Amino acid sequence: MTYFVEGIQGSGKSTLVKLLSEKWPDHKVLEEGDYSPVELAWCAYMGMEDYQAAIEKHPSLKPEIEAKTHFEDDHAVVCYTKIRTDDRGFYQALERYEIYNNRVSFERFKEIVLKRYGSWDGAPLITECALFQNIVEDMILFRDMPDEAIIDFYRDIKNAIGDKQIHIAYLKAEPDDIRRNLETARQTRVDDKGNEVWFSMLCDYFNNSPYAVRCSLKGEDGLVRHWIHRQDLELRICEELFPDRCTVLPSKSYGEKDIDKLFE
Repeated sequence: MTYFVEGIQGSGKSTLVKLLSEKWPDHKVLEEGDYSPVELAWCAYMGMEDYQAAIEKHPSLKPEIEAKTHFEDDHAVVCYTKIRTDDRGFYQALERYEIYNNRVSFERFKEIVLKRYGSWDGAPLITECALFQNIVEDMILFRDMPDEAIIDFYRDIKNAIGDKQIHIAYLKAEPDDIRRNLETARQTRVDDKGNEVWFSMLCDYFNNSPYAVRCSLKGEDGLVRHWIHRQDLELRICEELFPDRCTVLPSKSYGEKDIDKLFE
């Protein structure tokens, strides 16, 4: 069984992943930025010519690049955010090859996502925000797609998954908790001078998205409205498409009995 731990930012996914990994130590745990057979967040998806060019441009990082690269047919998946360097240009150069945030056409995006889900061998995993977060954010914020079109996309993902053994553990947050979690993250994710670096980057990402611009959303209030909408949509996908393969848990207030439901 593969467990997809899902929920909006700050809902407690990392904690649940840790608990599940303790119960299933034989399952491989995948976090954002790790190489995953189904998720490409924080990874560059590169054709071989572009991959070789990146190595030639950054020769001092060649061993690290090669160590963090996995090959899929005629593409290289480079987990570039796992490489440590002071060369900020390296990260900027590799970021261009991510598939999210409307960096590739929708047709190409769909082709890549469905091909990888279909090719996945179903090996048991415990993943954090691999099924929903980055795909849904891409389609809402940067492609400005309506809910029904996003649900149709997930019908295709469901078909690509087929009869592979999966279960979604969805951490549902109440609206007041969504705002409270965001405020907590703002206070804790700061640099050594107390600057809200994380929140500033998050706002730049959100405020400049086509969806936020069209809806005149920005800042904390805009993010909260967006996350409430996103959570409602993801829960609808769970209910309509994965009713027998999903357990909804109360964010940060679930107990041992709630976790045991995942293993029934």
